[in-house]
Amino acid sequence: MPESPRAWLVTTARNRAIDRIRRERRGAEKLRLLETPGTTSDEMDDTTIGDERLELLFTCCHPALSLDAQVALTLRTLGGLTTEEIASAFLIPPDTMTKRLVRAKQKIKSAGIPFRVPPTHLLPDRLAAVLAVIYLIFNEGYGGRGDLAAEAIRLGQVLAELMPDEPEVHGLLALMLVNDSRREARFTGGEIVLLRDQDRSLWDAEELAMGRGALDRALALGRLGPYAIQAAVAVLHAEEPPDWARIAELYGDLAELTASPIVELNRAAAIGEAGDEEAALAITERLALDDYHYLHATRAELLRRLGRAAEARKAYGRALELVRSDAERRFLKRRLADLPG
Repeated sequence: MPESPRAWLVTTARNRAIDRIRRERRGAEKLRLLETPGTTSDEMDDTTIGDERLELLFTCCHPALSLDAQVALTLRTLGGLTTEEIASAFLIPPDTMTKRLVRAKQKIKSAGIPFRVPPTHLLPDRLAAVLAVIYLIFNEGYGGRGDLAAEAIRLGQVLAELMPDEPEVHGLLALMLVNDSRREARFTGGEIVLLRDQDRSLWDAEELAMGRGALDRALALGRLGPYAIQAAVAVLHAEEPPDWARIAELYGDLAELTASPIVELNRAAAIGEAGDEEAALAITERLALDDYHYLHATRAELLRRLGRAAEARKAYGRALELVRSDAERRFLKRRLADLPG
């Protein structure tokens, strides 16, 4: 019996689906090419992308669907994530995500959206959704499922070979590599370890260097987008000591691009690390993220530093109500227990 029967079934079913689609596609292509005089076996084995799973990602990310629907449906179909996990990533209730998935499937059926790999010239139209799917798969794996993180990095590397002139492809790959290089130092005794407390000797120096190289490639191509900016932040985090003022500036640039309250929360955390806890706390208090445990955990830390233990205790309590990860729950409980009084 595998350790996780559900994960094993999802993986097995997905691989069987990939094999079936590949056989059907290759069969139809070879039948067509057999009717063409002068066709060689090399031509018959040629594919648009060369990686079956990446082909499936581009196939599912059809531009006739909204970007959110593309990402959610692909995560559910190919990423092996549950509806609850996807809803958490989108910061919406599971029922809302279920309805969104149902509507996307209905649109595919009613509009007769074809399930086929797009030609090369149409790949850029689907790139934003494919990048989002890979990133969310990595994030789910970064929380503890190493197999998902490794698969996301592999897909990012294949994508960088397929689309070498897209800066955001290299930006995403850099972001994943730099963050993953710290994997072995992120947990100890089943509890998460903050970046400033991590044993840097456990970092994967080769992977970190690869991440820096991918970021350099993105910077050389210009037109920096959200993933490249986040990768630049991740690289700054790896410096000793981190330049928190510069990190806060980059989060400000990212906020202008995304209008994301989560980015604003990260900017607040960086401002707090730079020494201005009052300004950071003011930012957190205007963010509509009450169901996001990181908001309350960040507020709790800022309140603790400001000596407002009673308010910090309440914020830690709210974070504990929302947190999903056991490692993070243990960390929050310890921080709560360390409060004075």
